[in-house]
Amino acid sequence: MIPVPGYEGRRVAVFGLGRSGITAARALKAGGAIPVLWDDGVSGRLQAQAEGFVVEDLTTADWSGFAALVLSPGAPLTHPKPHWTVDKAREAGVPVVGDIELFARAIAVLPQGQRPKVVAITGTNGKSTTTALIGWVLQQAGLTVYVGGNIGIGVLALPEPTPGAVYVIEVSSYQLDLTTGFAPDVAILTNVSPDHLDRHGGMEGYVAAKRRIFAAQGPEAVALVGVDEDWGQEVVETLSDGRRAITRISTLPSPLAGEGGSRSETDEGSLQRLPSSVVEAEPTPLPSPSGPPSPARGEGYVARAGQIFRDGALIADLSAARSLPGRHNAQNAAFAYAAARALGVSHDAAVKGLLTFPGLAHRMEAVGHIGPVRFINDSKATNADAARQALASYPAVFWIAGGKPKDGGIDDLTDLFPRVAKAYLIGDAAESFATTLRETPHVISKTMDAAVAAAAADAQAAGGDQIVLLSPACASFDQYPDFEVRGEAFRAVVLALGATPETAR
Repeated sequence: MIPVPGYEGRRVAVFGLGRSGITAARALKAGGAIPVLWDDGVSGRLQAQAEGFVVEDLTTADWSGFAALVLSPGAPLTHPKPHWTVDKAREAGVPVVGDIELFARAIAVLPQGQRPKVVAITGTNGKSTTTALIGWVLQQAGLTVYVGGNIGIGVLALPEPTPGAVYVIEVSSYQLDLTTGFAPDVAILTNVSPDHLDRHGGMEGYVAAKRRIFAAQGPEAVALVGVDEDWGQEVVETLSDGRRAITRISTLPSPLAGEGGSRSETDEGSLQRLPSSVVEAEPTPLPSPSGPPSPARGEGYVARAGQIFRDGALIADLSAARSLPGRHNAQNAAFAYAAARALGVSHDAAVKGLLTFPGLAHRMEAVGHIGPVRFINDSKATNADAARQALASYPAVFWIAGGKPKDGGIDDLTDLFPRVAKAYLIGDAAESFATTLRETPHVISKTMDAAVAAAAADAQAAGGDQIVLLSPACASFDQYPDFEVRGEAFRAVVLALGATPETAR
């Protein structure tokens, strides 16, 4: 638990008693505040009462007595319209914050020598894998690391700060919308593609929310930006003010990546390392840059499937990393490598960490095999852009897709349809996906059980090494409460067919 200072003896309204809300209330109370809690659901209120919190109907409360409103990231700040608590807070002149901002304030009040380092990751896709990967690499290098935020443990439920620790925090656009002073030492934007547009009033608002991860960074901070999309390029342009070191990371063809260059890197060169006491044995200092890397000159990383290049040199061969298949995972690895180097981790330790990463459940996860047929669980692919990364990682797949569709469906994936040996369509999207697939072989399976059984039979009949891929390109809410449950359903059906779990290979 991280106690939140600054509200001692003052009433703080907390709306939304899910994981982040109840955790924020506990952290506020630990810091001496008087949290006043409310939720539209009865169960949340009962839990709060059972823990001894003040539960008060915020619809009739006197808002002039509140020092702040802590808003759940699930409640809209601006669009489609502000939540009613936001309207009440603004009418009373009460600031609206979220759990990430409370975390930032708890860190900021610590003396400079006692502050931990903070690595923050956001993006439309890849942020969870990148967060877990960075945490793993830093832990393998011997650092004290706490991983949480929008992944796993709520940020304020992480252990209290200690000198030398590193917090690796995944942050969503909803959480970033509620920040003003969040200033990570290393801030990462993996990529930007249309998502959650209803909550941000369109693409411009969504990009603005993502860009807030860099807004409060100081001159010694590092910004790592994925630039495969125009929006990422635009973010780099807005950051090119000399205030921080900026490194671009791409998967697109570039003269930065030599055709088969083989020089291994032992000294990073131009990536600025943060002044830090986070390692017991200080590595060889990196050369001081003459200034932040210039995006106009193209400094940065280029990631290919199984390879990472820096300024034309091959710095990491990831072909042996089974948990990092595909070009998109090479980009995730480049982010992790750059973040680790910025925190003083040696080149060799960073690469070793990448090669030993065990992977995340539901994210390109190999769950088992029946002979040469492998089953891949990518249930986290809840939109077409995420599914693109999985489809592009294999030359041919028996593809299970569908669920609650998002705007555009799978229209943007038509260039990858030649890789689909056959598609097995489930959920609400089945009919519309079938129309989009046209001549691509497909069948409407409706349920996960039917889809997995049919895909497994067809893949075995095809002979040789084959991939059965669950990458739905849809939300799960038509048939499952979340993508994790959907992924576990896939795993259960695969194992029920007699597959050998991947860990047993």
